[in-house]
Amino acid sequence: MTQAPDLSTPELYLNRELAALEFNFRVLAQARDPAVPLLERVRYLCISTTNLDEFFEVRVAILKQHVTFGDARPGPDGLPPTEVLARIRERALELVQAQYALWSRELQPALAAEGIRFLARDKWTVKQKRWLQGYFQNEILPVLSPLGLDPAHPFPRILNKSLNIAVVLEGRDAFGREGHIALVRAPRSLPRIIRLPAEVGEGGCDFVFLSGLLNHFADEMFPGFRVKGAYQFRVTRNSELVVEEEEVENLASALSEELVGRGYARPVRLEIAENCPKAIADMLMANFELEEQDIYRCAGPVNINRVIAIYDQLDRPDLKYPKLTPRMPPALAAEGASVFDAIAQRDILLHHPYESFGAVVEMLRQASQDPNVLAIKQTLYRVGQDSPLVGCLVDAARAGKDVTVVVELRARFDEEANIKLANRLQEAGVQVVYGVVGYKTHAKMLLVVRREGGALRRYAHLSTGNYHQITSRQYTDLGLMTANAEIAEDVHKVFQQLSGLGPVIRLKRLLQSPFTLHRELMAKIERETRHALAGRPARIIAKINALNEASVVEALYRASCAGVEIDLIVRGACTLRPGLAGVSERIRVRSVVGRFLEHSRVYWFANGGEPELYCASADWMERNLLRRIEVCFPILDAELAQRVYDEALANYLADNSQAWALDAGGRYTRIEPGEAMPHSAQQALLAKLAG
Repeated sequence: MTQAPDLSTPELYLNRELAALEFNFRVLAQARDPAVPLLERVRYLCISTTNLDEFFEVRVAILKQHVTFGDARPGPDGLPPTEVLARIRERALELVQAQYALWSRELQPALAAEGIRFLARDKWTVKQKRWLQGYFQNEILPVLSPLGLDPAHPFPRILNKSLNIAVVLEGRDAFGREGHIALVRAPRSLPRIIRLPAEVGEGGCDFVFLSGLLNHFADEMFPGFRVKGAYQFRVTRNSELVVEEEEVENLASALSEELVGRGYARPVRLEIAENCPKAIADMLMANFELEEQDIYRCAGPVNINRVIAIYDQLDRPDLKYPKLTPRMPPALAAEGASVFDAIAQRDILLHHPYESFGAVVEMLRQASQDPNVLAIKQTLYRVGQDSPLVGCLVDAARAGKDVTVVVELRARFDEEANIKLANRLQEAGVQVVYGVVGYKTHAKMLLVVRREGGALRRYAHLSTGNYHQITSRQYTDLGLMTANAEIAEDVHKVFQQLSGLGPVIRLKRLLQSPFTLHRELMAKIERETRHALAGRPARIIAKINALNEASVVEALYRASCAGVEIDLIVRGACTLRPGLAGVSERIRVRSVVGRFLEHSRVYWFANGGEPELYCASADWMERNLLRRIEVCFPILDAELAQRVYDEALANYLADNSQAWALDAGGRYTRIEPGEAMPHSAQQALLAKLAG
């Protein structure tokens, strides 16, 4: 009898940080693809760089904390933090080198061919140099505060991810001292990309980087000195906010205080100019208390992500994706249609960005104005500036309706915006709740309570994505509008728990983290295992953003060993190794990277011939399943469930144009159509759903 493999052995698990880093290579591949419109390629390059910033701000920062405090416990992959950091360094260097090579060798020449030029200093014409010098003297120099370093002028505080120049000076100052190093901090008020007026150009559009101006005109900041060298640098700091929630009386106030210092938290990475001398690099390393492995030399501007500014500045539709016009669902398309009448007749499925987020806005707008609506409850994780949803909530509260909003203050990098949002809502009379101590509220829910014919009826909207009007046009997400009594009652109970701090509740239809979702997910995987062993239909398909929860991975391995066919569509980090003999031969993992960021979460189980399909706000990650408040909801309407299966699962498994296959070693290979007809899941949905 063959001995069952040990499914907890570290060799079966990929490292979560390295898996997350790999996603950026797939994003960068979009920037390399000549079939992608040119300005979109620039956008993908910038996305890969900003993603890398956040990776260092959060993931690398946490690893460094573990090392600092002596926490060397490895994860399921068995790698200690020091080894993970060493491997991150190796792979991140490859990514940075690829980013700058792509920019200088491919994208810049391609932009120049379209009349969009980034002018190197040695290519400025006399007319351009004269204009740039005037611009520097009139618009830049007055807001700079160059600082010479000496015992009376110590190294200044450097803001996270800000542009800075280290300048080496030769000559005597007013007090007879020789040899100086000075620093120039570029205020965030200054544009990082400057567009030259047409009259000083040679046709087309000409741009220069602010860093280039600071370097070239450094002598004007230090009259009487000779500038021997000017070298740009940029420091990345730990951006994880740490608030001991159990020990604070007011979470909003405590977070506000933490935000003040986040820009100056502990450094984790230093980017410097490629030609920066060792003496300057050593001085910067010493000041930031970093080591050689924390230094990344850049063959171009250290703030290359600022190139994204040209995307909105340039009116070049020929260099961008065709304009997207999301359609309104047929049930809501008629002018003056009542959202509540439509939902009462039948559940409505929304597939964003192909279908309009305006349907959700209209639901809340009508609720705010409908005299029969008594109460509105909503969770807000990210909403963006000037969100029409917030205006509707304010209007509803001012109209005398009972409005409760759960605002998650700890939405990473949106903390400040969410504090302002909470204050605005409270000023309008909205009851604002900050969620639950120790658990981020990541569930996406909207509930409307309406009086109809002497009785109360609840209407719910549940979603896989945020109530953010801008990202709803950039991310793929699924939403459900329903008047199903059991689902709506479950949503009501979850809101009661969030606002009233009640005990664990029993839900009829929804699965909820951190209480039932993980347990039920494990049970459903084990159920497929039993079906396979009994010879019944057994299959699992999941579309998620990330997979790293070790017990879920182990359960999937067991299911594969039992004969369950498993297809995972995982956009980002996946710690499961597919295709391992005797362990995961029946597991296939793919990642789809296209025009839109894949964000929808869908779980499908064959269940012996009686399939179940769920949508959720949760990925299969430890934090989502065990340390956050998430909601997973079933699609009960058979026709809508089939539609989700066809559009969000089968469609993506058929993609042979923008899909990548993960191998057992943790590397991804782009799937090619070969002799088959090319199929892009996103293009198919654009053709089917969008206007």
